[in-house]
Amino acid sequence: MTNLSIRPAEECRYDIVSLGEVMLRLDPGEGRIRTTRSFRAWEGGGEYNVARGLRRAFGLRGAIVTALADNEVGRLVEDFILTGGLATEHIKWAPYDGLGVAVRNGLNFTERGFGVRGAVGVSDRGHTAASQLAPQDVDWDHLFGELGARWLHTGGIFAGLSETSAQTTLAAVQAARRHGTIVSYDLNYRPSLWNHRGGKSAAQEVNREIAQYIDVMIGNEEDFIASLGFEVEGADEHLSNVQAENYEAMIKTAARTFPNFQVIGTTLRTVHTASRNDWGALAWSADTGVVQATLRKDLEIMDRVGGGDSFASGLIYGLLGGQPLQTAVEYGAAHGALAQTTPGDTTMVTKADVIRLASGGSARVDR
Repeated sequence: MTNLSIRPAEECRYDIVSLGEVMLRLDPGEGRIRTTRSFRAWEGGGEYNVARGLRRAFGLRGAIVTALADNEVGRLVEDFILTGGLATEHIKWAPYDGLGVAVRNGLNFTERGFGVRGAVGVSDRGHTAASQLAPQDVDWDHLFGELGARWLHTGGIFAGLSETSAQTTLAAVQAARRHGTIVSYDLNYRPSLWNHRGGKSAAQEVNREIAQYIDVMIGNEEDFIASLGFEVEGADEHLSNVQAENYEAMIKTAARTFPNFQVIGTTLRTVHTASRNDWGALAWSADTGVVQATLRKDLEIMDRVGGGDSFASGLIYGLLGGQPLQTAVEYGAAHGALAQTTPGDTTMVTKADVIRLASGGSARVDR
């Protein structure tokens, strides 16, 4: 078990609130961005995907805090969010200037990769409405105090969009902690977000400040190295018991450095090809120490984007439900594995699918 003190559901309007940018993902399917003549449209965003997963796969009550430019693209993203089942009352709508000079909506062109051809992402998200969402644009005390939220999830992608979004992230996690809301944070290091803002040193400065207010810290080995400055011996080796032990050392270092961390979760991925990965996860709490989820070797991947977000939502679902940490990390690893078998950033599975796989279920036909 963990020592998380979670607010009762009957006291809160929301089980989960996420703070982050929601972009329009344009997917060329099996083709390439540079040669396609058509794209399939999805919505996606690191922080958003977690709340949507908790709503759609696990049936919890959720909301997104974000900003969109008020034009047809923004309204399309809103339509996706509504389909995902999240409350939209906390979206700030920014007036559109007709050209996108002052404010616009983010676009994410992503091809899935296959075999020896890796996945490719091209983001087009400069000057977006979400990157300009300021701390004073949201009534945090109303959201976490009067309405009530059991859990806030945000992360390093949103915090990395701009200096303003970093300040907004800090204001949100501080307010959530003030009202007894559990806060999780996915480090989600993206070099493209930090290259023009000081690189890894700037990312570490921002993330280490935010980390002081986090209850549940999530990330993979690159995230902990780049965003918090920790070291993982042998991080580039193939997954093995030795490497898992190296991750355990990193997790324990993080727990000592930030004693406010009550749970730490990390995914373990070895990429053999774009369509064949080893996939697993670890989690830690002071009471349990480090526990390891089932390692799925040679997991077949259709679309890897969103796998880490689905791990986070499965882990959070287990923790919100008071499950043992071992069960929660199995839910996370199973949900992440299943999410990578379908296209798009967001989950298409059910709670029953997750529990079946986490409990040792197979891929036999279900009739």
